[in-house]
Amino acid sequence: MDGDALAKAFVEHYYTTFDNNRAGLVNLYQDSSMLTFEGQKIQGAQNIVAKLTSLPFNQCLHSITTVDCQPSSAPNGMLVFVSGNLQLAGEQHALKFSQQ
Repeated sequence: MDGDALAKAFVEHYYTTFDNNRAGLVNLYQDSSMLTFEGQKIQGAQNIVAKLTSLPFNQCLHSITTVDCQPSSAPNGMLVFVSGNLQLAGEQHALKFSQQ
């Protein structure tokens, strides 16, 4: 599987899990992982998932617009940039989002 296909498969898995079972994301993070969310730095798999599961909405649906990837300096690693729309339950308009 080439890098672009791998990145797209990962992104599909990540956002499907986010939309249906945020707690299930814990296995996709490591203790060294960091999430910066609205200026707050959160480190570690458990802490990141605690933040994601505490967001003030229960239901959402991500619609991916772009998936761009490139090799990273980490062994066998890659950087993936994602952008798209986030539709919250009960809201008329979708929110734009991006994540790296």
